[in-house]
Amino acid sequence: MSFLYLLGGRQRKSLFKNEEEQRLYEAALILLLDTSTGIAKVEIEYETPPEARSSDEASHTFKSASLVGNKLYTCTSTEVLIFEVPSFKRIGYVSLPCFNDLHHVAPTPDGNLLAASTGLDMVVLFTPEGRVLAEWNVLGEDPWSRFSRDVDYRKVESTKPHQSHPNSVFQLGKDVWVTRLSQKDAVCLTTPGKRINIEVQRPHDGLVCGDKIYFTTVDGKIVIANRASLAIDEIIDLSEIHRVRHQEDVLLGWCRGIFPVHDRKVWVGFTRVRKTKFTENILWIKHAFKEKERPTHIALYDIEEKVCLQEIDLEPYGINIIFGIHPAMRGVEALEST
Repeated sequence: MSFLYLLGGRQRKSLFKNEEEQRLYEAALILLLDTSTGIAKVEIEYETPPEARSSDEASHTFKSASLVGNKLYTCTSTEVLIFEVPSFKRIGYVSLPCFNDLHHVAPTPDGNLLAASTGLDMVVLFTPEGRVLAEWNVLGEDPWSRFSRDVDYRKVESTKPHQSHPNSVFQLGKDVWVTRLSQKDAVCLTTPGKRINIEVQRPHDGLVCGDKIYFTTVDGKIVIANRASLAIDEIIDLSEIHRVRHQEDVLLGWCRGIFPVHDRKVWVGFTRVRKTKFTENILWIKHAFKEKERPTHIALYDIEEKVCLQEIDLEPYGINIIFGIHPAMRGVEALEST
């Protein structure tokens, strides 16, 4: 797949190197990239409107998305946006008071939407018109035991530290699942008790592809689970690939975003690691900020041969944080017009 859509954000030119993510990014971006030539085009540059953000300093970032047919479902921290591709005409928009630090949105087979409201440790099911159908606290508690229905959480800058930090929602049949960063697993919300143990590290993405479920962990591992048995079939350490095959010992970055081209080749996203006061989120870095840091980039791996085939630095294109990698519906003609 030569052409990719990449979702993330552009960092503000700040003098404060330890500024937190909720204030760090000045524009949400969707980029069309030709991976064979390096030619790129910004398809969408976006800012959350004042009524749906906590302050004028709030970050603008596209988080994890779902591409289904010609519809791209994505989110900012407080909004769900639906685009028709390749035109990128916006055809849907939802923003609800229970949206805080959204991390992922996915459509259901019956036309509704699932979103991980990470700031409330919650998954929300709602209609495209914004009517809430169900809410699940990802720890099995009352969704509103720690929060209030009377508060507009779009106006709350941060609810950290989170007890779970759910990241990615997906469905297996009719069941709704979510990855939980702190618990190092994925759990079923509609049939409690079903669980996929991802004990090697904290997971971010959970992507169903055929009979496999691909998980990323924040330290740069791909964990592949069997959809039927829910057992882990393989764990691929991307840092080890660089260490052994490429004779490099580098800090790849915060691993988010995965796109399997097929069973053998997989694109993975890495965001440059920044200092954060929530140090529990970066304890996986043994020598944080001492090793050579990689810029925000994507990399293509042959996971059978255990080799990195290609790396593309995204910072020259204005992307300083990456959440999503998706196959593009439009290619040469779009880029030739830039």
